[in-house]
Formats: sequence, C-alpha cells, structure tokens
Amino acid sequence: MIVVNLDVMLAKRKMTLSQLSEKVDVTLANLSILKNNKAKAVRFSTLEAICAALECQPGDILEYIPDRET
Repeated sequence: MIVVNLDVMLAKRKMTLSQLSEKVDVTLANLSILKNNKAKAVRFSTLEAICAALECQPGDILEYIPDRET
C-alpha cells in the first residue's frame, strides 16, 4: 500500500493545503483527495510541483507499506 504523507510535510513546512494549492496550481479538491489517501494515481508533474513547493523529496511524501498478508 502507498501512503501519502502530505499532511505531515505541510505541518513541517507550516503551510496550509490552500497555500500549497496556490503555489502548485492544483485544485484544493485534488490536493485534498491526495492528502486523504483517496487518490488512485498522481502525475509526476504534480508530484514534482509539490516537492518544489515543499522543498522535499518524493519519498518524504510517498511511503510504501507492505501488505501484511504477503
């Protein structure tokens, strides 16, 4: 399972989702879907913009958690 830790990075950078939305030109609704782990996919261009705005690496936002059944 891939977990999105966008809320953690936003807190570390003391930035709101609305501020990030303005910086990366992605709708608040789409960022909210991503933040709440409801997204099925994310474009590399979106991930790149988020990383640039938050001054972080993709691995700071995305985390792989192995399935307990495997």
